[in-house]
Amino acid sequence: MANLSPGTALVKVEFLLDNVSCPPADDDAAERSTSHTGHPVNPVADDPNPGSGKKLNKQQRKAHRGANKGRRFGKVRDELELCWRVANGTICEYGSECRFTHDIPAYLAAKPGDIKLPLAGSITSTPPFVVTDTNDGSTADSSLDSSTTCPSFEEAGECRLGLKCRFLGAHARVDESGAVTLITDEEKKSRIALTNTELNQVSAPTLKLLRQNKYPRPITDTYLKEIELGKQQDGPDEQVQRDIPQRTDVIVPKWTGDTSDQNDTPDVPMRFSEKKRLHWTGKTYLAPLTTVGNLPFRRLCVTLGADITCGEMGLATSFLTSSREEWSLVRRHPSETIFGVQLAGNKPSTMVPTAEVLGREFASGIDFVDINCGCPIDLVFKTGSGSALLDTPVKLGKIVVGMNKALGEIPVTVKLRTGVKEGRNTAHKLMPRLSSEWGAGCITLHGRTRQQRYTKLADWGYIKECVDVVRACEADEGLTPIPIFGGGDCFSSQDYWEKVDTTGVDGIMIGRGALIKPWIFTEVKEQREWDISSRERLELVRKYAEYGLTHFGTDTVGVNKTRRYLCEALSFQYRYIPIGLLERLPAHINERAPAFQGRDELETLFASPNSQDWVRISEMFLGPTPETWTFTPKHKSNAYGEESQG
Repeated sequence: MANLSPGTALVKVEFLLDNVSCPPADDDAAERSTSHTGHPVNPVADDPNPGSGKKLNKQQRKAHRGANKGRRFGKVRDELELCWRVANGTICEYGSECRFTHDIPAYLAAKPGDIKLPLAGSITSTPPFVVTDTNDGSTADSSLDSSTTCPSFEEAGECRLGLKCRFLGAHARVDESGAVTLITDEEKKSRIALTNTELNQVSAPTLKLLRQNKYPRPITDTYLKEIELGKQQDGPDEQVQRDIPQRTDVIVPKWTGDTSDQNDTPDVPMRFSEKKRLHWTGKTYLAPLTTVGNLPFRRLCVTLGADITCGEMGLATSFLTSSREEWSLVRRHPSETIFGVQLAGNKPSTMVPTAEVLGREFASGIDFVDINCGCPIDLVFKTGSGSALLDTPVKLGKIVVGMNKALGEIPVTVKLRTGVKEGRNTAHKLMPRLSSEWGAGCITLHGRTRQQRYTKLADWGYIKECVDVVRACEADEGLTPIPIFGGGDCFSSQDYWEKVDTTGVDGIMIGRGALIKPWIFTEVKEQREWDISSRERLELVRKYAEYGLTHFGTDTVGVNKTRRYLCEALSFQYRYIPIGLLERLPAHINERAPAFQGRDELETLFASPNSQDWVRISEMFLGPTPETWTFTPKHKSNAYGEESQG
């Protein structure tokens, strides 16, 4: 048996591989910014002797460690781009001046052949792992394959990409003259559209008003004026909570046009106790996760048992400057029954107006808005956002109170860490004020300081202390208890329920555990450890590919965007060690996996730390990778094969 270093998972000896090392995990990856600068790089090209099997010298090993900074992913487009209006059978108002081609036969002739998406039940644990239909519906003179299926068409009865769809044969027919016509399934459209149409689509007029800084923000303007007048010099106090609502309650009816019963009833300000209450005890909560926690991944987690989902962290300043990328983060699938938006910012003048826009545009599409007070990444922290707010309680209080006013009935929740510096926990001082003074609807506490990042274990003893302090404060003031969630290192059903029982939290927000094994929500719900098979895991990959295509699009751009995010998801999932291979249960998230082989070839493939194998898995469902497409993993070591890991 190989000598395993401390902190290494105990894998049964018959599955261990000798003389092979695995790259270290990068747990900050899920909290990194989605902004990319610089140019794409291919670390594999830097290998001086690829495939040689020779050990690397000290300088070469150093070059293989650390993160690939400045990753950039360009769009892969069709060789000949068809106008999207023509692709959908409508008239293009630009006519011959359109910068895209209107020549449909030329476009179809240059277009690659249709991709065949394998159906459920076509997966095996032996190569090639996916069995495709041998009845090929393609013809020599056409790129169409009538035997394929289009995820968008299957789900909605039509495909919004029209002729640009890479699964075109599923919803197009060639007539006797050779012309290609699109088809729709009207019955399916009427039956399914309402249950699968994504929600929270921001309108073009709204984006224009934000871009021109003309969007009306009466509640924000009033609240900020009160701050300027000095009525909150020492943080949120009773004067502000008494005065601000009286002024905003005069403004809101004018803003919404609802003036009913104004003459018969006095103006009674909305108190925090009158906001929509969150009944989350016993519910499972998927943490907001940058890059990987996109809509397709959240949708997959919902099918596996996640009750509460939250969009990726968005920057308040980017929302206010009309960033389409930022506004796409509020998109919600109808299957997300409890959905929130997470904001990061450093002052009331950006956070409050963003909340007001969200409250006005998506009053029925958002169940809560979460304030990020936990992000430890330098790029966020140095601006005074994220975990930096833990050291500025006065500012944080102003933000929470202001957002509560601006959001109306929508609750404000707060996610925070135990403190900024190691050994100097401050959450026990902040949390009672969040619930009793500032009106937070839910608090989530991650059991580490900002300085710890993901080193050391989460301090669940301190989480219990904070829960006890908040509950005592609520009891003293006669307040209804708000939900409190803990977070940190939860990786099994046993661990989840033990922590709930011993700390008094209402539930646990799961982040890294869900990235590595999304089926953890099933385990928690069913209170069991699931020895999931490799075939079941590949079926989840197939589902993710389908969800990605319906969200990002089924054209060339959408297919390869789905491929990129699927590879990002696999960059976490390769760290999963099947529980049937372990000497003891449950597994712990901070244990490093030794190099091992699975119980079958597919399980071994899933355990590969080589990003080229992740791309190979994506090709099973998304077709061959274009020559111009590259995937740069977040960690350099994942760009090398086993022969370069010695």
